[in-house]
Amino acid sequence: MASMLRMYNAALQRRPMITQCCTAAFLFGTGDIIAQQAIEGRGNKHDFQRTMRLTFYGGFLFGPAMTKWYQWLNNIKFSSPTKAVVSRVFLDQAVLTPAAVGFFFGSMSLLEGKPKEVIPRIEAAYAPTLVRNWGVFIPTQIINFALVPNHLRFVVVSVVSLFWNTYLSLANARQSKAVPEPQLLSAVQSEAEIKEKEA
Repeated sequence: MASMLRMYNAALQRRPMITQCCTAAFLFGTGDIIAQQAIEGRGNKHDFQRTMRLTFYGGFLFGPAMTKWYQWLNNIKFSSPTKAVVSRVFLDQAVLTPAAVGFFFGSMSLLEGKPKEVIPRIEAAYAPTLVRNWGVFIPTQIINFALVPNHLRFVVVSVVSLFWNTYLSLANARQSKAVPEPQLLSAVQSEAEIKEKEA
């Protein structure tokens, strides 16, 4: 176990982008598996396409963006350690996170082939997800930026994200079911218009 951790640590330092993208892909996929099996109890009805979408999102969208983001944050110089922690947590949670939450739900809608659901899904899930994110990640990031070496900060976030990704998978699945299909919505609207005219 210790030798595996040393190998992983070495990989992070030699090839941070590919290592962190693989880490994110694995943890997003694992989070969805936990959501489907341990919480939703799907058993043999596991939605493998959903797991693949989350894995793709983690490895090809979230991973590269977050790797660059943490490299940028770590390279900013501050006049004191306290100012560095406060500033980095603020930038991470007040600038990046609001955009990242919207991007997640928008990306999931597009990857599911439902572009018309992008705005309704974001509107429905954005605020509660953002508030819960702050509850989890503000304390995490204070510890992360204060105590963790630069090259391991993404890993700390990724480990905490295993549980957060489980939540995101559930939240997205709920929103996917909650937003009416465009055809169904049109039919309901048409029926309502007919009844209104008859009245």
